[in-house]
Amino acid sequence: MVSDMSKKIAVTGGGGFLGRAIIRQCLSRGWQVRAVGRSAQPDLAETPGVEFITADISKNPRKLEEIFSGVDLVFHVAAKAGVWGSRKSFFEANVTGTQNVIDACRAAKVPRLVYTSTPSVTFNECEIDGGDESLPYCRSKLSHYAATKAEAEQRVRAADDASLRTVSIRPHLIWGPGDPHLIPRVVEQAAQSRLRIVGSGKNKVDLTHVENAAHAHLLAAESLFRGETQACGKAYFVSDGAPVVLWDWLNAFLEGIGLPRLRPESAVPFKTAYFAGTLLETFWKIFAVSGEPPMTRFVASELAKSHWFKIDALRRDLGYAPIVNPDAAFSDLVNSYKGKS
Repeated sequence: MVSDMSKKIAVTGGGGFLGRAIIRQCLSRGWQVRAVGRSAQPDLAETPGVEFITADISKNPRKLEEIFSGVDLVFHVAAKAGVWGSRKSFFEANVTGTQNVIDACRAAKVPRLVYTSTPSVTFNECEIDGGDESLPYCRSKLSHYAATKAEAEQRVRAADDASLRTVSIRPHLIWGPGDPHLIPRVVEQAAQSRLRIVGSGKNKVDLTHVENAAHAHLLAAESLFRGETQACGKAYFVSDGAPVVLWDWLNAFLEGIGLPRLRPESAVPFKTAYFAGTLLETFWKIFAVSGEPPMTRFVASELAKSHWFKIDALRRDLGYAPIVNPDAAFSDLVNSYKGKS
């Protein structure tokens, strides 16, 4: 067993929102961190206990082997997320990149790998109310992200053996102050009066505060360091512990930062949004329009349908309990945005 002070950790995607939270929690335990990212991160490079290395995990597998040399555990967080783009770009980042990480772990004799997956690996265009880990993998062709993350997760799980123990963690809709994706997009669209409720407005979703998501990853790591095998080769949903009504949550946030609430009477029916997504996707492809369409079929499904998951398995196997109170964190989020909108 490796002592706390001598543990050496590698984090791919170390410059990202979740990657940084994982690094913070590693440092709080006294672990040494080797962070990997596609672009330079001067603040991380100057952080005591962190070595930052610039590398593209999908392009240079041999460099990955060098980076992982002497490492006790890898957190593989890097991925291409999003709702639009070529299948090739998603496959290279999410599948090729993940296979490179697995191969580099074996070549460098890294014995432990914790993979950041997503509940989208179970996206099949259906409502999900309290789903668990028995849900089948994605069969829908609406999201290259979901499909490639599903393939990558299956490769990680299949790689688990006595020489490389793996655990996959599926955080849903990561949020919190400093989030560069979810909340800024909501604020931008709401400020420009371009945000509309899609569907009934009553659909429930899971949210995962970034510190709760990182905590789940650290619990997986600590279990592997203890030599436990109950989680090996498995994947786990993680959230803040209870679903929220998506549009009620967003309206409370918008009201808190001084933007108008979204009106139910201006809601767009799901079928209308889905049809619009079909037309826009076709137009974008035919005319090679830059950027992403304002609506896609995948986005319409995600905004209108419930998708929340049980976390009983994570509680049972890894002792998970949220470390951040979502109500207090919500107030902090609102306060961080006041005056910015």
